Amino acid sequence: MNFHELVHHRESIRSYDPQRPVEKDKLARILEAGRIAPSAANRQPWRFYLISSTENLEKIRTCYQRAWFHDAPHVLAVAGKRSSAWVRSYDGYNSIETDLTIAMDHLILAAESEGLGTCWIAAFDPEKLRATGIFEEDEEIFAITPLGYPKAGFQKRGNKDRKAFEEVVRIV
Repeated sequence: MNFHELVHHRESIRSYDPQRPVEKDKLARILEAGRIAPSAANRQPWRFYLISSTENLEKIRTCYQRAWFHDAPHVLAVAGKRSSAWVRSYDGYNSIETDLTIAMDHLILAAESEGLGTCWIAAFDPEKLRATGIFEEDEEIFAITPLGYPKAGFQKRGNKDRKAFEEVVRIV
């Protein structure tokens, strides 16, 4: 699948096969896609957490109470250190959110290219996530996603409801 087909095909998945873990080589390629993502001044202020053990999945699942989230065999979390990110000198803008967004997008698109499902989640309970003890004290947890194969029989909608090209693009 070429890139344009990939971005048109990718959608948030809310139906996972809990009995089918993802192969290690696919996980490695997905994590590598995040690792090589660009960041401001090449600071790479991120850390990617692949949560796969039963014990840590139970901890992570306390932060987001949707049944489909609990079915995924893996959860991927993107965290970063604000103190490690590039800061613009004239106004103090910190690039952490931009850098982590780029990395998360690389991870999610790589998962789609491997035939896997993801669903970008930012509506998690940060206190419960912090209480898991998985993350470093000075890291900000930016986003999480379940990661796994969609359940057998799951059908993608295939029709993205998006604004018209003319509404969102200005060529000036």
